[in-house]
Amino acid sequence: MDLTPRGIFGLARTTAETALSVPGRVLGLLAAAEDVVRRADTLVARTERVLDKTEHLVDRAAAVTAVAEAVTDDAARTARTSRELVDSYAPLATRAHPLAQRFVEELSPHEVDAAIELVDQLPVLTRHLIEDVLPIMSTLDKVGPDIHQLLEVTNDVRQAILGIPGFTFLRKRGEGKEEEREED
Repeated sequence: MDLTPRGIFGLARTTAETALSVPGRVLGLLAAAEDVVRRADTLVARTERVLDKTEHLVDRAAAVTAVAEAVTDDAARTARTSRELVDSYAPLATRAHPLAQRFVEELSPHEVDAAIELVDQLPVLTRHLIEDVLPIMSTLDKVGPDIHQLLEVTNDVRQAILGIPGFTFLRKRGEGKEEEREED
């Protein structure tokens, strides 16, 4: 350091210039600090918006995940049930396959139409069977002896008619007339 008057004066001048430039520099630093704070505020605001969007996306993802889990559970149950049904019915289907194939190969469209028509008539057929046929069948055990007696009487009448003198001649004559009618 130079302690001469010129050195001291130079030092004083430099010190004064430095002291005079300090407020400008401080103001510059303050302006730069304010700019940094403003940019930091903008960055914080943007970060908060990104965080809000991220939280919203996470919530939506959680909802989608819950739905996906429910769908996966349903699919697993359905697959399990399907597997159980296939396991249960596979032996039956294997045994029935040749019969069903033969049935389909030999069934004509006319037979299918007839079967459909028969199925359509099942309610009427069932009603008549229950109301008409079954009551008659329940009385057959009572009618049986009567029919046997009727047959015996009819046989007796036939024998009596065959025993009438000249009946054979009348019968042959009647048969001859029937043959003439058939020829015409």
